[in-house]
Amino acid sequence: MIETTTEHTTIARRPHNAPPTRDTGPRVNDRVRAPEIRLIGSAGENHGVLSPAAALAMAEEEGLDLVEISPNANPPVCKIMDFGKFKYEQQKKESEARKKQKIIEVKEVKFRPNTDTHDYEVKMRNVTRFLDNGDKVKVTLRFRGREMAHQNLGRELLERVATDLEGLGKVEHMPKMEGRQMIMIVGPVKT
Repeated sequence: MIETTTEHTTIARRPHNAPPTRDTGPRVNDRVRAPEIRLIGSAGENHGVLSPAAALAMAEEEGLDLVEISPNANPPVCKIMDFGKFKYEQQKKESEARKKQKIIEVKEVKFRPNTDTHDYEVKMRNVTRFLDNGDKVKVTLRFRGREMAHQNLGRELLERVATDLEGLGKVEHMPKMEGRQMIMIVGPVKT
């Protein structure tokens, strides 16, 4: 913020590239614009349809705010409440909802066409662990040099992975070639 003084007045300027501040959220107190509103009291009682001025007077009498709860209703529904507390409760609910969301990651497990049995078992343990955690698994089979001539071996290996994972995960993208690697994506089975 740049403050410039001209004789006796102080003018605060907005930076040129900043968008004008828009007030999002419910309208409060004198910002309620409707000609008439349906009012709900602080204890939840219905006061019927009133003018916003009368409702605001009632809210100020109780030392609370007039908050527009449902602006799209006809007439709009307003409630007498403590707006600061209302905003705090809303933020708390949003943060709780954010905590409960599970972000699904795509984990990658790399195989080779000639992966040995013990290595295969270790990699499959990792795949099952990822699926149990609710993540998707990208099974990548990388071909080197002349192995490209034996793509059927790679397809058989990925089909074996798919059959071993039945019940734990389902194949979302069947094996397909991308350059020198064959890729299959497996997602967890919804419980």
